[in-house]
Formats: sequence, structure tokens, C-alpha cells
Amino acid sequence: MAPPHSRIRALLERLADERRAALVPFFSVGDPDLETSRKSILAAVDAGADIIELGVPFSDPIADGPVIQASSQRALAAGSSLPRVLETVAALREQIDVPLVLFGYYNPFLRYGEEALARDARAAGADGVLCVDLPPEEARGLVGACREHGIDRIFLLAPTSDERRIKAVAAVASGFVYFVSVTGVTGARTQTPAGIDRLVARVRERTRLPVGVGFGISTPAQAAAVASYADLVIVGSALVRTMYEAGARGAERAVREMVGGLRTALDAAAREREPGGLFGSTAAQED
Repeated sequence: MAPPHSRIRALLERLADERRAALVPFFSVGDPDLETSRKSILAAVDAGADIIELGVPFSDPIADGPVIQASSQRALAAGSSLPRVLETVAALREQIDVPLVLFGYYNPFLRYGEEALARDARAAGADGVLCVDLPPEEARGLVGACREHGIDRIFLLAPTSDERRIKAVAAVASGFVYFVSVTGVTGARTQTPAGIDRLVARVRERTRLPVGVGFGISTPAQAAAVASYADLVIVGSALVRTMYEAGARGAERAVREMVGGLRTALDAAAREREPGGLFGSTAAQED
């Protein structure tokens, strides 16, 4: 069951009525420093981001490719950590109302304490937690803590996920399901793998939650294509790389330009969708 007053649910219900996909950029919090991260996130929201994924840096990000691995290392070297990320959430919440999702690995979450994490994330203003390397079968403690404190629980599915895994995720997830478009680590690709739309449709048959697609999306054209069948379009490595290449002084402007281009593409895709299409007909939310 979704948390009461869930920002994520409210947003996705509204976008469903508008037949639009949510744009979800990922930031490695603390790369190149915490202040640049904060300003860049604000720029992304100003440019049209709907939900922000806040990457909690970790020394061994096994699900990530070289771009986000290097970003995580830079963030750690700059002093970022889970407590600093929560401080960033609190600072952002004073200025923006978009949903904020913590994206990280179980080691820092377990060390912090599952109950403490859910409590402090809620107090800071976070709306969801996605733990990359914690399968639903092992997530009882974190799921329970998040439910207790009104935090959405977001889980991953992949092209290789079987019926049992889809059912397990559907039983404990809330907010949305994150569908990984590739069987591999994060990283921008030149094209989205074929057949993902059919796999997303298969997930929809097992859950009423919205389904987001990420891993590999890097261009407005790719984002628009994914928006034709997904409720959320998630962009990570391409944005992280863009920030790195721009440097601290140019990161905010680079983020604004990239997110703005993605927003324009998604809005154009929404205008082309016929009334009663995917988002109009399926405000896919859980009971």
C-alpha cells in the first residue's frame, strides 16, 4: 500500500491524467561537491524534471558502469556520505516540492540503520528509497521501516526477471517500479534495446504501479521513444557525464540545457499521443 500523502503517487496520477511521462534525472550527490550538486538539482527542476533520484555514493557500486563509478568516487573524496545526502535533501526541500528518491546500496543503508534511515529520510523530506542490491525477498526490514515512516519502496526489475520475481516486487513495492532496460551496468547507450516495450507490458500485467525505464537513455529521441510505453523516463549516466565534462563552474548551465532538451522531447511526445492512450487510460496505481 502506498504511503499516505505520497508525493510520488500524487505526481504520477496527475501526469497520467495529462498523458505525460515523468522525467527523472539522477545525480551523484557530492560530485563534484555538495553545493554544485544542490544548485544543479535546482536547475534540473527549473528545466522540467518531475522527480529527482539522489545517488548515495558508495565505494563499490556494482550495478553501475564506469561513469557513475567514477562519480561516486569523486563524491566520496569530496566528503559526501549518506548523512550529507540527507542534509542535502533537507536543504532542497526548503526550495522545491518535487519528489526526491534516495538511490543507493545496502551497505551504507544497513550501517546507518534501516529504521533510522526511514525516519531521517522522512524527516528530511525524502519520498522514496531504492536499494539497488537488496532483492525483495531479503528486504523485509527496510520495507517495514519505510512503511512505518511513509516512504515509498522502489524496486528494480530487469529483462531477465521471471514471473516469481515480478510477483515478489509487486507485493512490496510502492511509488513505481524501476525497469532496467539492459542486462548490464548503468551507462549511456546509442540506442535503447529492442523489445523493452513488450517487457514493460508484461510487468504491467502483474502490478498496477507505474513503470519507469532507465539504464542507457542519453538523448531526447531515446527519451521520447521510451515515453511512448513507460510512465517514467530515467536518465543517469549521460547527465553525470555531462556535468563532469562541464566542470563545477559550468555544471548548472549544462544540466539546465540537457534536462530542458529532454523535457521538450517528452512534452512533444505527449502532444502526439491520442486521447485515451497509455497514460490517459492507465493511471497505474496500487490499491
